[in-house]
Amino acid sequence: MSTLRFKAIENLNVFDLKTFKVEKKLSEYFCENVFNIDTMRQYLSKDVFKIISTAIDSGEQISRDIADQIALAMKEWSLSKGVTHYTHWFQPLTGATAEKHDSFFSPLEDGRAIERFNGGMLIQQEPDASSFPNGGIRNTFEARGYTAWDPTSPAFVIGTTLCIPSVFISYTGETLDYKTPLLRALQSVDAAATEVMRAYFDRKTTKVYSTLGWEQEYFLLDLGLANARPDITLTGRTLVGHSPAKGQQLDDHYFGSIPSRALNFMMELEVECMKLGIPVTTRHNEVAPNQFELAPMFEEANLAVDHNSLLMDIMGRIARKHNYKVLLHEKPYAGVNGSGKHNNWSLSTDAGDNLLSPGKNPKRNLQFLTFFINSIKAVHEFPELIRSCVASASNDHRLGANEAPPAIISIFIGSQLTEVFNELEKVTEGKLSPDEKTELKLNVVGKIPEILLDNTDRNRTSPFAFTGNKFEVRAVGSSANCAEIMTVMNTIMAFQLRKFKVAVDELIEKGLKKDEAIFNVLRDYIKEVRPILFEGDGYSQEWVEEAEKRGLANLITSPEALATETTTKHINLFESSAVLSKREIYARNEIKLEKYSTNISIEAKVLADLSRNHIIPTGIRYQNELIENVKGLKEIFGEDYRDKAEQQIQLIKEISEHNFEITRLVKELLETRRKAEQITEAQEKANVFCKDVIPYLNQLRHHVDALEMLVDDEMWPLPKYREMMFIK
Repeated sequence: MSTLRFKAIENLNVFDLKTFKVEKKLSEYFCENVFNIDTMRQYLSKDVFKIISTAIDSGEQISRDIADQIALAMKEWSLSKGVTHYTHWFQPLTGATAEKHDSFFSPLEDGRAIERFNGGMLIQQEPDASSFPNGGIRNTFEARGYTAWDPTSPAFVIGTTLCIPSVFISYTGETLDYKTPLLRALQSVDAAATEVMRAYFDRKTTKVYSTLGWEQEYFLLDLGLANARPDITLTGRTLVGHSPAKGQQLDDHYFGSIPSRALNFMMELEVECMKLGIPVTTRHNEVAPNQFELAPMFEEANLAVDHNSLLMDIMGRIARKHNYKVLLHEKPYAGVNGSGKHNNWSLSTDAGDNLLSPGKNPKRNLQFLTFFINSIKAVHEFPELIRSCVASASNDHRLGANEAPPAIISIFIGSQLTEVFNELEKVTEGKLSPDEKTELKLNVVGKIPEILLDNTDRNRTSPFAFTGNKFEVRAVGSSANCAEIMTVMNTIMAFQLRKFKVAVDELIEKGLKKDEAIFNVLRDYIKEVRPILFEGDGYSQEWVEEAEKRGLANLITSPEALATETTTKHINLFESSAVLSKREIYARNEIKLEKYSTNISIEAKVLADLSRNHIIPTGIRYQNELIENVKGLKEIFGEDYRDKAEQQIQLIKEISEHNFEITRLVKELLETRRKAEQITEAQEKANVFCKDVIPYLNQLRHHVDALEMLVDDEMWPLPKYREMMFIK
């Protein structure tokens, strides 16, 4: 193994850095490989184009005849791109994208062949569903599952394959993917928000979109060094590794000059993103060494989710061309910042108005306050659900560390908006006097745009922060699918807006004017949400104690968080919004728990293998060299050798102690893991892996890392932190 380590370092010294050249303006690459609206306009008749455009906007079904015409146009466009196969590209609950390629090729009876692609092929495909996670919905022998075309997300070409974004459902109709519940949640929030807009603010509003701007953090690691680390290869993170003398404490990597090799990777990645219609605009160094960030412009949430899933796939493909491995694990290295994926969420009307942005008049600002306060109220009602939807074994390493928000869900709105809340809380119950209305319009609501100019500071310790015209959900992990948090956010917002409208309408029926009714309901909401509003240091022990007093849950581990998913409250939420059925909720919860247990189980086996086959033999080998050295000193100096061999003897003792502890801990770890694997109930199994298995991983790491500092560097088999993080 040490040969692999030094060979990888040697190869880095002779690495041939080839500069990637961007041949034309990025705007000229944009959507080059996407069957988008502009391309459809070129390949479809006016009537068919109008039908597909309406279907994309309204979600109306497309007839088989129209689907045949769209499929023909899609095939002609694809063939012009050199495409030979098509696939329904979907997002199963594995966390990765999936695809089954079928050829356009179709033989004829006379020995000739043609390329065939019709509406039936476009609309539906049948991949084997038995091997995808299903949470008990399907038996292994019940293999049939279906993918169905999602026309709201455009098809695209990668290589010689036409990729058709699709949903994935079981033979009996239950959802087996991330996209289906997201589409349902988006439909739900559209209906609820549009109803509020039309009733109180703008009768011309016909649709409300959820928008998303994600920020993807990641690490780059030389492929040779990665291949010399079995833990990175199999788990995505380092299970052992002593922290280097220099880490991120100088903050010299953050926003620094991007290393040439990494920049070449980024440039090629950006070009490929542009070709696929992913509007990436930002790139920079992140805090930890060899950590970076990529971010696009805001998009409609469904499209943004597809683009992020696609990005994570193509990042790996492009990285290999530059002899890199992309690490999307939330905490690949101990002791330095992990990686998140901040989800910036908002709502926007069909006229392009951001509902979380104030305007130039009191009516527009009251509209802003309505959606702003309802967003906070939604999170206040369902904080455990937000925590559970970002739960994973990998994200547990990151949440609460000094670069990510804590597991306690709180909301940051800034001091200026807090003052607005204080004023609104004083609103008189019932009808408002003319003076109070004037005061509210001029000095409270009217000044919101002005104060928001200075409300751009952020609280990096807050899991849910308002940042000017959007809410930033900071607890999402870098490897997560954005669909899950977007499904939750839009579902709870739809639920809350429906409650809000009922409350306002009841007050209007009692004789209050529209604005008075809205102010009354918002005032009550402000009083109710006070416990979840927090402006201070989320990392402090004081906040942990204060949060407990406020009744806020501190669900530190994933099993704790996931145990809350199947409460009656959460089931009623999803069922009332027609987003997930009770059966689907339980199935997804079981899948997450099983995935958690499986990840910890794999880490346990990998660490046991590393310890037994690489670490302990290395310690013994170096110990033997020390013993031979002591013997030689004794031969030369006789009984006086002890003083001269004191350090060697001490090293021999320390190595023996660590090797003994590693051997003991590995044996106990594997036995504890074996017992945990025998548990059949998913929640109990996850609890045992969390409480009983993980402590062994931490203890083993302590002894292995101590041994790394004792053993001769030339003998250590694994690439060290200083090499992985600092060799560019």
